[in-house]
Amino acid sequence: MSVIFGRWNFDGEPIGPDYLDAVSSMIAPYGPDGCGSYDGKGIHIQYRAFHTTNESHRELQPLTSASGITIGWDGRLDNRTELIDELEGEATHDSTDVAIVAAAYGRWGVESLSKITGDWALSIWDAKTLSLILAKDPIGVRPLYYACADGSLTWSTILDPVVIGRGRILKPCEEYVAGWLSSAPAAHLTPYEHVHSVPPSSLVRVKRGICLIERYWDFDPAATTRYHTDGEYEEHFRAVFAQAVGRRLRTDRPILAELSGGIDSSSIVCMADALIARGIVQVSRLDTVSYFDDSESNWNERPHFAKVEEGRGRVGCHIDVGSQGSFWCEAPQEQFAVRPVPFGASPSVAKQLQEYMVSHGHRVLLSGSGGDETTGGVPTPVPELEDLLARGHFCTLAGQLKIWALRKRTPWFHVLWEALRRFLPPTVVGVPAHMRPLPWLTPCFVRRNRVALRSYDRAVNLFGPLPSFQENIGSLDGLRRRLALAAVSPTFICEKRYPYLDRDLLTFLYGVPREQLVRPGQRRSLMRRALAGIIPDEISNRKRKAFLSRSPLKRIQACCSDTASINELLCNAPSDIFDRDALRRVVQNVRQGQEVPASGLIRTFEILVWISGLRSGGMPPPFFGSPKIAWEAKSFETPFDQRSPAS
Repeated sequence: MSVIFGRWNFDGEPIGPDYLDAVSSMIAPYGPDGCGSYDGKGIHIQYRAFHTTNESHRELQPLTSASGITIGWDGRLDNRTELIDELEGEATHDSTDVAIVAAAYGRWGVESLSKITGDWALSIWDAKTLSLILAKDPIGVRPLYYACADGSLTWSTILDPVVIGRGRILKPCEEYVAGWLSSAPAAHLTPYEHVHSVPPSSLVRVKRGICLIERYWDFDPAATTRYHTDGEYEEHFRAVFAQAVGRRLRTDRPILAELSGGIDSSSIVCMADALIARGIVQVSRLDTVSYFDDSESNWNERPHFAKVEEGRGRVGCHIDVGSQGSFWCEAPQEQFAVRPVPFGASPSVAKQLQEYMVSHGHRVLLSGSGGDETTGGVPTPVPELEDLLARGHFCTLAGQLKIWALRKRTPWFHVLWEALRRFLPPTVVGVPAHMRPLPWLTPCFVRRNRVALRSYDRAVNLFGPLPSFQENIGSLDGLRRRLALAAVSPTFICEKRYPYLDRDLLTFLYGVPREQLVRPGQRRSLMRRALAGIIPDEISNRKRKAFLSRSPLKRIQACCSDTASINELLCNAPSDIFDRDALRRVVQNVRQGQEVPASGLIRTFEILVWISGLRSGGMPPPFFGSPKIAWEAKSFETPFDQRSPAS
């Protein structure tokens, strides 16, 4: 993932060299393969390269086209051939991705953005009209942040230079904190009120100091796929899934794929092997990495990923995640943490993965994330029954209710109520237990951020697109929010790719009848049928991998036993968000072995560790000045050095 950075002073004043030197030093570790820059009247754009494809080695960025626009591109263009054919000689098969994108923009303007398939973020500067466009791919895999204030605009694919060095007080975004405490914040939010992220499938148009957000593309609810036989659906799925995997195998070095033993990651690895064996894609080597935890009695993945390895004839990297280190996941004292850090794997686990990737020459990591949400991994009849209700197909509805009630061993009216309640607002049917706010949040905070604390869940619109389509878009938004939380470390840079989040694959899955994806007793029905013979039967026929992990509870117990750290966190807990007494009681319950909402407590500690680090340990680069943190009634403020960076 390469880095784009830009600063534009609207009054045309030059940008201070000290500021640019500091920014360059900050983003240099993220782009070790060279740099480039563009300077105009009051504007400066920097690019730091991280090469992952053969074509990227020939890119010179920022690229200024013959028409005078300057493009900064961080991405992978998946439909190169199609665009080259449409451009009719304006680009060739030897053209770089950024050159093809520039030619497309020169031909179609902003309409070209809807034609670009892949994972990408870009900035387009037009010196003639003094306007700027920032845009991101429809899924939101690549980050792009911006802040418009004090007569200037700053943007970057890395959050740090947008946050640090701004000549104004930074206020945390309360909705972001609320989103973090529930599941994940909205994709357009950052931890700060006046710093934003470009929304997926959208562009930000900046002219005369005014920022306007526009949607350039969206999934079409009318784009349906209907066949007469199951075999036709299966053939179509194999084709689009192979295309999704093949697109993400385009690289100039070996690829590493996560292999958990579940059907999602196993399908990616097996399909990739098939494509490589048939010569459809050229990859020097496909390696795998698998995680195991022998301390979890219910999580024994070894036999499953070993079965895939047996079929491949190759053993991958195995990492023991059971021997976790410290629960705390604090930023180094010399590093300014611009965002909360999820408590993921221990540093030793991350280090093992990093060392393996570096030693084997990997820069790309394939992930099975999104498969559960997109291919029918959750065995529920609700979307199908909602569709029948919305269409008024009551006879078919009655038959399906009977079948699903027998399968789920529950009265049919319970199954019907599951479908009906999604059409009603929470004020009528109540809020599901897993969406209720954490009991240690203050009532005022809950009232102000009710939507975010409910994970942005909304009732299904009976008169809108098909309910199953609405459910699909809701699940996709959840995935987008989780992707927005991902942050690249300057010490461990890799490009993560998600085959299940391919735009064409999602378009197909959103357009087929729901009963193709999930059938009574057959979750992932279409996927299993289509990939029969490609993935081992033991993987295809295994029971759902979900289980109740003891790790969060064990980690919470270990954390709460650290009395000194807990006391420090509780003292720093903002009183307008957290009921400190209630939080202390929960901690005491953990110490006594009582049941608590472990995941919610972990998210709370993540926020509190971030606040504590801002107040005590984190320091930005010396040029920018040291932050001083003070939490007020509704927000904390971070007074940075008040000198303008351009001064």
